[in-house]
Amino acid sequence: MSQTFKTIAKFQYTAEAQIIKGRLESEGIQVFLSDNITIDTDPLVSNAIGGVKLKVLSTDAMQAQHILESINKYSIDDDGNAIHCPNCNSTEVAMFSTIKDLKSFFAFVFGFISGTLPFYSKDKYRCANCDTEFDVK
Repeated sequence: MSQTFKTIAKFQYTAEAQIIKGRLESEGIQVFLSDNITIDTDPLVSNAIGGVKLKVLSTDAMQAQHILESINKYSIDDDGNAIHCPNCNSTEVAMFSTIKDLKSFFAFVFGFISGTLPFYSKDKYRCANCDTEFDVK
């Protein structure tokens, strides 16, 4: 029997793929990551090569896809409760990093010039329904 792999998900960074890989392996699904070493070596090429590909055996693809769909894609607070949008009360809220404020901008410029990672970034939340950006206190 031929054991062919099928790509079921793509991730920008290896850490994200490793978490999902662990979840799938705990369910007994054989998982293979592609392009993870290249992206670990140079993260800036992630978008150019299509990210880290998470592959499973073709026979396990349907089961793996159901497991992926069951994982919550939206942000939760420290107590495990869904974060609600202050505008529309939706729970489809995702966190993102921004460099819109002055401190984040200078951290980015300093990191770019010195060749290091930025030591400060501002995290905000964005609602997938109404595109409202907000902070959580």
